[in-house]
Amino acid sequence: MRHFDMEMTELKKKLVDMASLVQQMITISIDVVVKRDKELSKEVFAIEREVNLDEIVVDDTCLKLIALNQPVGSDLRFITSAMRINSDLERMGDEAVNICETGLELLEYPELKPLIDIPKMVILVTEMVKESIESFNLSDIELAQKVLEKDDAVDEIKRTIFKDLMEYMICTSDRTTIVRAMDLMFTAKRLERLGDHATNICEDVIFMVNGKDIRHNNRPN
Repeated sequence: MRHFDMEMTELKKKLVDMASLVQQMITISIDVVVKRDKELSKEVFAIEREVNLDEIVVDDTCLKLIALNQPVGSDLRFITSAMRINSDLERMGDEAVNICETGLELLEYPELKPLIDIPKMVILVTEMVKESIESFNLSDIELAQKVLEKDDAVDEIKRTIFKDLMEYMICTSDRTTIVRAMDLMFTAKRLERLGDHATNICEDVIFMVNGKDIRHNNRPN
């Protein structure tokens, strides 16, 4: 195997490992909100430091691969896609931290209501994140397309959550109720953004595999 090919394989492995860390962050941060467990937040912040370091390493590796090898065609598409996916993974980590911090704020108050739709949204979003990484690892554009098709369902759940929480806010003058409702709305919004980043990754996979850039166009049928 050429040295360049070995470096490309290692780059893919690094991104997949980074994605595994991000998935851990997402799962734990949601547990802070749903299980109301303050201690879990320490794990999220510890993993964030690893993810941030990985982002720098991956970016540096991509730039060196381009500068030293002047890749073309599918190799160049892979490297440029890897750089974009790297950025999306880092931003996913940031959203997980934001969810965790919101969860810590919610712990200062009694639970507003039993959480029903947020856990549904969590299941769907975590599936999207997991499958987006699998599609990258396997260069599987069919799986990538399935993830893209789930995005509308995530948006619909978010709208349901917002409508429900707005009713709580309209029907009360209690400041703590408003604060808790807003925090849950922020959580739903950040979950939606995680889904958006998963779709970004899948769009990059489609570009990486067949050279079709669908980011600002209609998604493939």
